[in-house]
Formats: sequence, C-alpha cells, structure tokens
Amino acid sequence: MNDKIKLGMIGGGPNAFIGAVHRIASRIDNEYEIVCGAFSSSLEKSLQTGNELGISESRVYPTYQDLINKEKELPQKDRVQVISIVTPNHLHFEPAKMAMENGFDVILDKPMTLTLAEAKDLKEVQKNTGRKLLLTHTYTGYPMVKEARQIVASGKLGTIRKVYVEYPQGWLSNALEDKQAVWRTDPSKSGIAGAMGDIGTHAFNLAEYISGLSVTKLCADINTIVPNRRLDDDGAVLLKFEKNVSGVLMATQVAAGEENKVKIRVYGEKGGLEWHQEDPNSLVLKWLDAPAQVYRAGTSYLSSFATHNTRTPSGHPEGYLEAFANLYRNFALCIKAELQGKTPEKEYLDYPSIEEGIRGMAFIETVIESGKSEQKWIDFKI
Repeated sequence: MNDKIKLGMIGGGPNAFIGAVHRIASRIDNEYEIVCGAFSSSLEKSLQTGNELGISESRVYPTYQDLINKEKELPQKDRVQVISIVTPNHLHFEPAKMAMENGFDVILDKPMTLTLAEAKDLKEVQKNTGRKLLLTHTYTGYPMVKEARQIVASGKLGTIRKVYVEYPQGWLSNALEDKQAVWRTDPSKSGIAGAMGDIGTHAFNLAEYISGLSVTKLCADINTIVPNRRLDDDGAVLLKFEKNVSGVLMATQVAAGEENKVKIRVYGEKGGLEWHQEDPNSLVLKWLDAPAQVYRAGTSYLSSFATHNTRTPSGHPEGYLEAFANLYRNFALCIKAELQGKTPEKEYLDYPSIEEGIRGMAFIETVIESGKSEQKWIDFKI
C-alpha cells in the first residue's frame, strides 16, 4: 500500500516555527500529503499558509471545529486521516479530543495537554475511540538514542545505578515576553510551568526512555531568574527511579550562550553511555575495565531500531529534522499496517504516545509542587 496518508494541520500559520518543522518532517519520507488545515485564528493568515502549501481554499478552514466537522462529511477516499495539532499548550486537549471522537488519528506537540487531568481524560477518549496518537518527543527519534535504549535493555551496562540528563538553553536570558516568548511565559496558555514544561519534559522523557525506568519521586528547586517573568525559567531536580536508581535533571532557559545542548549519561555497574544532541550521530560507551568505544550511526553493528531510523550511510550527519521525521514515519507505518490488517513491526511501534504524555504532565505538576513545597521530596503520582 503506497498511498500517502492524508494529513491536516491545526495551527502552524505564518512564521510559526514548530508548524514548519512538522510539515518538513511529514514530507521527508513521502508518507503524508497535507490536504487541509486551520492554520491560524485569522482566516486571512490561514488562507495565506494554505496558498503557500498548495491547498485548495475550500479545505482551509476558519476554525478547528470547522475542519473536523467538514472533513468528516467528505467521502472516505478524500477526507483527512491524521490531524497534526501544533498550537500552544492550552489548545491541545479540545482539538485532539474532538478529532479522535470523529474518527481521526492525532499527532500532537508536547506537552500533551495543559493539565494532568486533561491528559487522563484524553487517555479515556483514546481508549473509547481506538484512535492512535503520536506525541512528538523529538529526541527519542534519533537513531543513537534508540541504540542507547537497546544497549541499556540488553544488560550490557549491568544494573543501572545513575542517570544524568540536562537541557540548557539561553534564549530567555533576557525579557522577550513581547516577542517570541509571548505564550510560553503566559500561565493561561503554557500551563503552570515554563522551562520545566517546555524543555524539562523533554529531558524527563529522554531519561525514562533510555533507562527503561520510571521515576517514582522527585525533589525540585525551581527558579524564575528574569524579573517579572510569570513562569519558571530555570530548575534542577533530583530524581528517584524504580529499583532505587537515582538521577539528576537540569533544565534552564537562561544559560546565556547555549542553544539546545541536550545531553544524557546513564551509568550501570559495568559501564556507562553518553549522548549529546550536538553530535547526534555518536554514542559513547565507557567501560570499567576496557577502553571507551564510540558507536556511530549508519554502521552495520547497530540494532534494528537504530538502523530502521537511519537514512544515510555512516559519516553523513542526520539531525533534528530527521529525528522528527522518524516519529512521523513510524506513526504512518503503523497506520498503514493496520489498514492492511497486518501487525506493525516492533520498530514501527517505537514512538511516544498517550502514556508518555500522561507521565510528562505528571512530571510538570509534581516538579512544580516540589519546587513550592518545604517538604521537597514528592511522590510521583498519576
């Protein structure tokens, strides 16, 4: 079955960074065709984006409600199949809920919802409708992140003892609330967390994904550095995972000079591993009684999970857009397998979804509660 999946988009109008990233990711593997959209609350801007994408004006809608209702009325061969939602956090839940209730699968930017309660409600919607949902935790799409997960799961490092993960940025070192940070620092649109919701959730997801362990409690120090900012822009968290494994998470948006310096280290009794987004094709393994090794993307000795998510021969770098595209492709391959009555390959099923979204929202609410509490250590409850 080589037909492209018909994709619609809510959000992602003119000058919207993440909307453009989603569209590029959807095109890389030629699995999707964008057929409709409600790209902006301004119909004029929405039509502008639709025109740039070559979409018929009849399928550019003024609201997400119009998109879902009118697409549902079209013949099955023409209507949209998957709806990608790339709006600010407060506009995630209702469009996702309505899309699934009307028979459409959903791709959703993270964090999944505005609150943990909404995340739990969305899980019930998915359960009742049987629809699929992809949550775009981009960093899990990198081949060497997938390799790291497989190495930990194989037991090569021995019993895991320690996890360190960090995500420093510097773009909010100054007050930018009247520019690109408008909604990200507004509690009504972003939720109760700033840096911890925006990038802390990425670090948290990466730590659980690679280690294969769930956080059970945490102790957080949450800060707002820039005067008059309404949400946190900096923080550090002590983590306690299951099996008595400890960890440290740092996320800040006021590390002047840093871009997106994601880094994770996982240590076991026999050795450790280290991955940096700034050199995404490399995975460093360090051993207690042997020289360090560097695994490289595109090589024959990697697992099927890494190989499946690599497009180019070794030495040809792949990065953020390709990692994003891996999530889109795996989601598409699962949908196509289902349409053909087949069971998806295990590599296709390796994408973040509802459970990761719920745990991300639980992280946000627990970390903010701990940051405000004198008790500090707070049980991680869902």
